[in-house]
Amino acid sequence: MALLSVVLPSYNEEGNIENTADVLSGLLKEADINYELVFVDDGSTDNTYPLILKKAEEDPHIKGISFSRNFGKEASIFAGLQAATGDAVVVMDCDLQHPAELLPKMYKLWRDGYEVVEGVKSSRGKEGFFHKICAGVFYKIMSRLIRMDMKATSDYKLLDRKVVNVLLSLPEKNTFFRALSFWVGFKTVKIEYDVQERKYGQTKWSFVSLMRYAINNATSFSTLPLQMVTFMGIVAVLLSIGLGIQTIVKYLLGTAEAGFPTVILLILLVGGFIMISLGIIGHYLARIYEEVKGRPKYIVRTHTENIEGKL
Repeated sequence: MALLSVVLPSYNEEGNIENTADVLSGLLKEADINYELVFVDDGSTDNTYPLILKKAEEDPHIKGISFSRNFGKEASIFAGLQAATGDAVVVMDCDLQHPAELLPKMYKLWRDGYEVVEGVKSSRGKEGFFHKICAGVFYKIMSRLIRMDMKATSDYKLLDRKVVNVLLSLPEKNTFFRALSFWVGFKTVKIEYDVQERKYGQTKWSFVSLMRYAINNATSFSTLPLQMVTFMGIVAVLLSIGLGIQTIVKYLLGTAEAGFPTVILLILLVGGFIMISLGIIGHYLARIYEEVKGRPKYIVRTHTENIEGKL
């Protein structure tokens, strides 16, 4: 019987672990689906991992991994993919904002021949005004930078084993799961869902963390920011020509102002473009530096005894 793995990145989710494990186990047993739940504790500072251990002792279908520190959601996802042994793997949030009720339908679509079943948000559920603004800015930036519509996409996906193996074979350290699972292709179907409310705890995403996440993922997946440097250079040259012509005309007409204010403005403008360009190039150099060092995506502090293979 085919095995379905469910990967659940978890960071300070002590209020959700037991409920999520019980809900998913009950649902998958009722649907007669052979399953395993892989919880990945991303360096939590609360009782997330002790609760994962407790549930793993009660149910052999549950596995747990704990990082040595917080490495981020991307690292958690790939650690879960590495540890998963299923013929198909679902990635979903530990807080059940991704509705568990869709799992049997996703599983059926996979059995029908689809290799990627992608969850698409039809609504974002009940969110605070500021968080909606933050998320909106994040998705707008990401959509522009990587040239794909990120507004409705999510990490809630089912992947066939061959897709998982391709993702794990990619040598890059700075990964963006949501975009990479789109980039690899394969036979894909979309399924809509409404984002559910969290039963316990609060979202860990702030405006600053969303912007940092956007910048890191954009530069790891797209070269468009580098192309913006060329664009800014062209704009600076055109403005320089325009201001130069204006200065010459004023000089010939005898109306040129003392102190050459246009020259000062031009220097400030070009200097600003240069600093922005150096910042963008510097960020890409930093990403290259991180890749060249070859450090692992994550470090596993401990894991449950039923974890197979290398992490």
